Amino acid sequence: MTTKTPERGWDQAVFRCGRCGTKHTATTEDDYLKAVGAHRDAHAVWDRLNPTERDGLASILRTILSAPDLAVELLALADRQPTGGDDQ
Repeated sequence: MTTKTPERGWDQAVFRCGRCGTKHTATTEDDYLKAVGAHRDAHAVWDRLNPTERDGLASILRTILSAPDLAVELLALADRQPTGGDDQ
C-alpha cells in the first residue's frame, strides 16, 4: 500500500505593509513576490508626488481603470505621438 504525501509548496502567504497597513494574500510564491513588488513600487511613486499630483493621479486612474477601452485608446494615442518636444 502506498501513501501519497502532499507536495511541498505554498498554501498561502500574507504580506502586511508596515507603512499603510494594507494586506495582500497570495497562494503562490510568484503571486506573493508580484504583490509585494507592485505595492513597494506604488509607495515609491506615491512618495514622489505632491498632494495636488496625488489627487490628479488618483482621479485619472479611477477614470481609466473603470473604462478598459479608454485605457487601450489612450495608450494607442500615446504610442502614435511624436517623441520630440514639439506640440502637435
